[in-house]
Amino acid sequence: MPTAYLYDAIRTPRGRGYPSGALYEVKPISLLAKTIRAIGDRNQLPPDRVDDLIIGCATPTADQGFNIARSGLLRVGWEAARGGLQVNRYCTSGLEAINLAAARIAAGYDELILAGGLESMSRVPMGSDGGPLMYDPQTIVRSHFIPQGVAADLVATLYGFERAQLDEYALRSYERAADARAQGRFKRTLIPIRDGNDLLILGEDETIRADVDAERLAALDPAFAEIGRRGFDRMALHRYPTLERIEHLHTAGNSSGFADGASLVLIGNEAVGQALGLTPRAAIRAVGMSTVDATIMLTGGPAAARAALRKAGLEVADIDLWEYNETFAAAALHFQRELGIPDDRLNVNGGAIAYGHPLGAAGSMLLTALLDELELRDRRYGLVAMSAGTGIAVATLLERITNGA
Repeated sequence: MPTAYLYDAIRTPRGRGYPSGALYEVKPISLLAKTIRAIGDRNQLPPDRVDDLIIGCATPTADQGFNIARSGLLRVGWEAARGGLQVNRYCTSGLEAINLAAARIAAGYDELILAGGLESMSRVPMGSDGGPLMYDPQTIVRSHFIPQGVAADLVATLYGFERAQLDEYALRSYERAADARAQGRFKRTLIPIRDGNDLLILGEDETIRADVDAERLAALDPAFAEIGRRGFDRMALHRYPTLERIEHLHTAGNSSGFADGASLVLIGNEAVGQALGLTPRAAIRAVGMSTVDATIMLTGGPAAARAALRKAGLEVADIDLWEYNETFAAAALHFQRELGIPDDRLNVNGGAIAYGHPLGAAGSMLLTALLDELELRDRRYGLVAMSAGTGIAVATLLERITNGA
């Protein structure tokens, strides 16, 4: 089978996912178009060699609906590029888009695909696409589906994580993110966003805060206690009757915030790389997916990671760097504990608690961060894992390519 190589990876800065955020003025189609142009220009891609553009988006409606992937190709004048596919697997959408592209390359169906994710949470709010799990009581009750924040508090309660542990983990994420930005560790990947007059709109992640400390985190009130009292605590306890109550421990400080952004990777086989003069940076060696109970939903990451490891014939200890989408501190701590990952190998530049969580773009951003860091540290194997709504989890395992071979 052909190997699916990663030839390049880029991302926009993350903007705060609110109307006050810097990227609110940039329409999702413009954000995607700028990303397509950037990766096309720096790799001198002939549009007619691109077999598809696969874009993950968790809220595919309004400004980012009606197959925004195809819209993006037409917006940049790439009519000669084939395809255009929009996929939704909740927060894992961007990573799933990459996995789908890698599978098609490995199967020999395609030679060169652009894949990644897009989310403009400031313009298209989470949940605005509706659906049975949002608004149909019968579906919600039968699936025992609860809001993610309450599910995160359920994870903390069930696995015995205390508020101090959640805040300590969050503080480490903030500190690592601030250090990474100060050290310029994103320079190879990050593309600035400019307006039509070439004036800078956003050049670095707007979401990183360097002023967070332990006292400030400790002073924050629980964020999901009120929604839990509306009946979702009872739903969780009905599903997990060994618990007396749900301890509401997650706050705005140890949970991820809304964010805007886009990210793309260039995936192809060896032949197309040689034909276009591209040097492979990594190979996708395996992918994994799992599902867990929709109520607890945020604990599927370890199983997805183990599935990818098993397919690659590797063990946890073989992985040099891990990226896990830390939507909530308890989910990240559970992932780390279950797999026994050392602190110095997990989210070494911080995670979604510090950067924000641009839903459909999050997975592709994690992969670009992992690829950069493997190169900066001269390491071989890296694994990205994500847990998402309704219990879905996805993982992708990379092997860095040295000397282009």
